[in-house]
Amino acid sequence: MPRPVIGRGRDAVKTAARLSALASAMLMTMSCGIASASAQTGAPETPGGRDFASDAQVRAQIQAMLAEMKPDQGFMWRPLVRDGARIAALEIWKKPGRPAVHPDDAEYAIVIEGTGTLVSGGTLVDAEPRNATLVEGSRIENGTTRTLGPGDVILVPAGVPHWFGITGERLVLLGIKLPGK
Repeated sequence: MPRPVIGRGRDAVKTAARLSALASAMLMTMSCGIASASAQTGAPETPGGRDFASDAQVRAQIQAMLAEMKPDQGFMWRPLVRDGARIAALEIWKKPGRPAVHPDDAEYAIVIEGTGTLVSGGTLVDAEPRNATLVEGSRIENGTTRTLGPGDVILVPAGVPHWFGITGERLVLLGIKLPGK
């Protein structure tokens, strides 16, 4: 079974650069229609509907999401850039979710801030389909555990169980689903 990719240090920088170039190329390709439509109509760019987000816009979106989260809310997801169904989204984790599998979608993520743990691979126990794109379980047996921190890059292949734990106040990810079909 394919294993998730994660890295730190010099190799991580090289990997992140390659994956960022790939993601940038994918996002630019996906968003050409949005960019040209905005240019033609003069429509303002709105969060979740543009092909570019500056660092200041990313930070502002994170702050807005944190302000909206209820005290007991463990997770929030919001599109940052998109082209139709293809989305790069910010994910804020304050509590761990359930272990999950996306049967047909790989998941690429970059840790923006915070610390946590990724458990991936192995076997999803008590698997229950939630919808066509998500299967959740109670735990992962025989998975690989990795510590996560800012700048880490993750690629979880389609069909691979994974779970994010939070070791600090929160874990903020920029996540992109990569459809396999």
